[in-house]
Amino acid sequence: MQKSLESGGIHLSVVVPVYNEEENISLLYEKIRAACDPMGIRYEILVVDDGSSDKTYEILASIHQKDPLLKAIRFRRNFGQTAAMAAGFDHAGGRVIITMDGDLQNDPADIPLMLSKLDEGYDLVCGWRKDRKDKFITRRVPSMAANRLISWITGVKLHDNGCSLKAYRAGLIKKLGLYAEMHRFIPAMASMAGAQITEVVVRHHARKFGKSKYGLSRVWKVFLDFFVIKTIVGFSTRPALWFGFLAAPFVLLSAVFLVITMTHYLDPGQFDQFPIVFPTVSVLLVYLSAHLISMGLLCEVILKTGSYDQKELLGAGFRVDNGINLKSGNQ
Repeated sequence: MQKSLESGGIHLSVVVPVYNEEENISLLYEKIRAACDPMGIRYEILVVDDGSSDKTYEILASIHQKDPLLKAIRFRRNFGQTAAMAAGFDHAGGRVIITMDGDLQNDPADIPLMLSKLDEGYDLVCGWRKDRKDKFITRRVPSMAANRLISWITGVKLHDNGCSLKAYRAGLIKKLGLYAEMHRFIPAMASMAGAQITEVVVRHHARKFGKSKYGLSRVWKVFLDFFVIKTIVGFSTRPALWFGFLAAPFVLLSAVFLVITMTHYLDPGQFDQFPIVFPTVSVLLVYLSAHLISMGLLCEVILKTGSYDQKELLGAGFRVDNGINLKSGNQ
């Protein structure tokens, strides 16, 4: 690591969400220690047990008694990977945070590579599992389709949005509100703050122990999340303007139907034969346009009076040059 990570305090927090990974925990801990110890920096390992029903937490507690460097957070039940990551971010004390899966498919030996790339001036470094060791039909094909769709919708061009191995500057990631299944959209949300984002090729291993927690069943959830993230990324700054754009075509269509209606009603010979569908559609389109515009105005009020702090989020992307490398402004 460069000098930017050689001052006081905890430099690195490794956050690992796990769920029923009793066979992997001990080996994962050893691999993380083997990767981080030679760097000579202060770090911590935060493992978030997402309501495991096996002996995962008991093993974590046993390791913690021997080595307080590892800290365990336990959920009462399974809340999902996003919630586990959010809990890890909240409790992380490092100025840099690295996340990875707990199934040993991500390689802790890539941690120095991620930190080195982050130290070039980036706020977020994403891992790219270029040679992915997963089933082709059930895992790789849906992932490739999702990555292309995410890149197209969000405008953040990455090969592998779903890779959990990522490095963040804490000043950025701690200000991103995570919920539902939003962990795979972190790069898109970070782009709202003007974050500098890049990716590096990382190693990927086939799962040796346990079973995968993902399958084709999550495709529908990801599909619905596309619309949510597009709304967040596209509408968050000026919702009234965007909803106004959405209402504009319906206003024009309503005007067209209204003109057709008035033309026929002004002709006495066609008054009795003119169908009622045209004026009805015109009125319905007016109501739809008014509804969309009202939604935009309501969103504006929520942004001004609600708990969403846009200035705080945008402040996460403020960067200064300290003569060593570019860093987040409040780091």
